[in-house]
Parts: sequence; structure tokens; C-alpha cells
Amino acid sequence: MGAVDPATVLWPFGRIPGPDRPGAVASNKGAHDAIPSSHARPAPVTRVLVLSSMVAHGHVGLSAALPALQALGITTTGIPTTVLSNHPAWPYVAGTAVSAHQVSAMVRALRSNGWLRGIDAVLTGYLPTPDHVIEAAALIDTVRAESPMARIVVDPVLGDTPKGLYLPEPTAKALRDRLLPLAEVITPNAFELGWLSGAPVETPADLTKAARTLLDRHPQRGMTVIATSAPAMAHRIATVSVSASETQRWTVLRKEAVPQGTGDVFAALIAAGLSTGQALGHLDALVSASTGTPHLSIAEAARHWTAAPALAPEN
Repeated sequence: MGAVDPATVLWPFGRIPGPDRPGAVASNKGAHDAIPSSHARPAPVTRVLVLSSMVAHGHVGLSAALPALQALGITTTGIPTTVLSNHPAWPYVAGTAVSAHQVSAMVRALRSNGWLRGIDAVLTGYLPTPDHVIEAAALIDTVRAESPMARIVVDPVLGDTPKGLYLPEPTAKALRDRLLPLAEVITPNAFELGWLSGAPVETPADLTKAARTLLDRHPQRGMTVIATSAPAMAHRIATVSVSASETQRWTVLRKEAVPQGTGDVFAALIAAGLSTGQALGHLDALVSASTGTPHLSIAEAARHWTAAPALAPEN
């Protein structure tokens, strides 16, 4: 396949980190301060199922989430929604979407083999069509039938600034209307949070208001919104966690030349049950080890980033 304009590829296969992704980080003011006991990691997660995109080379989508989880000793099951040779930002790319029908067939086979019992968490990522959203919702229902306590994390891969939506609007609406009501945690960037809430996010106050709009819409799950790319002072980038009981904020220095896939790793770490501060601590260390490289050094630097301490919130 010849050179491909990434903008014309069927799907983005993960968002390029920059000012709108949690991967654009370097260090945190007071990053390794002691973390209050109220923010400690919850009960261990041992089995995570991820539904997202996949690449043969590099680390985005499933190909970022699964090795990151495995580096933490977590058993994983990955179901691809699309399969590419590599991220579309590279000059050459080949691949295609996995049909929603085939996704459904894989889920049935996994359930028939007994491999959906004991799942501790489900993470949904890139979903290319409304039919894939329907299958994601059905998968969540299936897992909850087998494992009622499974945690549901939705990474709503819809778009970013300045591109806007890079999913067809019917798919984005299906995700908003079908998946968000099932989620206990969502991990949107600032653009996605604004689109999902119907209110653009330009200031910290905007972000908190938008997050609380979603919480008000979905009170039945006690949802937590963990928003990346939150507005922050110059040369910094913020992550903000908003729940019914509290709002917490972390800011880090922006960092350039970060490989793709940091958002996928972050969402996977949240699905694994890590606190936001711990997930950001791991991600910060991984980014530091990967800066200037073509792909995240998930395996090569595993001993380093998996041992990194949590980042402390500012408030």
C-alpha cells in the first residue's frame, strides 16, 4: 500500500499525544509527595478485557493497553475492532476494520470457552461504527452477567482539538447514548468531554461544569470522569478527576516528541484499578523513558515505569 494521508484513513487508531493527551508530560510539582490514604489503589484487579483497535507494529490501542497491563502482572483478553499494520501517522499503512458481526462471534466464542467468567474490568476504546458500539454494550452486559462486579471503563475515542470529531457523528452519538450510561469511569480528553456534555471546555471551570453535567445525567453508576488535556497554565497540562464527592487536579509540564499511545496506556491503568495519581505516575515514568523514540518503551522500560510512585494531586 502506498503513502497514506492519515486524515483519510478509516480510523485514527489512537490519538497523537500533544497538548490534548496525558502523554505530553515531563515532571510534576511535588510529583512524588506522599499520597493520602484516601487515594490509595483499590482492591487488586487481576483480569481485564479490552475492546479497541490493534496494530501489528507499535503501541497504540490494544497494542498499548495489553502489554502495559501485562507488565503489571494482569491477565488480559483483547478483542480488536480494527487491525492495521501501524498507526496511520506513518507514511505507509494497511489494514481494515473488524466487522461488528465478527466481534460478536469472538465474544460468543470467549464466553463459550468460559473465559468471560472472573473478568474484573472491561475497557472500551476505539469503536468505528454504531454497530461496534452496540456490540460493546452487549459485551458489557455479557461480562456483567458472568461477573456482576466487573468495573466498566469507557475511553470515548471521538476526536480532539483542533481536528474536531474524527468519528462519524452517528457513531459518536451512539457512544454517548449507549455506552456512557453503562460506564463507571470515563476518560475523555477536553474536546471529547465538551462534545459529550454539549458545552465546550476552555477553562478549568468549564471542565468541572461539563464533567458534572455528565455525572448528573448518569447518577445510577456513581460515575467518575477523569478528563485529560484539561486547561492549565502555560507549558503545563492537567488531568482532572471529578466524582460526586470530590474534584482532584494534577498538572505536569508539557513534553514534546512523545510517541502515540499514551492515552491508551492511561485508560488501561485506570481500568486496572490504579488511582489517577498512580496511573499518572506510571505514565510519567513511561513517557520519560520513551521520549524521542518511535514507539512507547512499554516492555523495554517496564522495570522502571511499573515501579514509579504516584503523583500527588494539587488540591
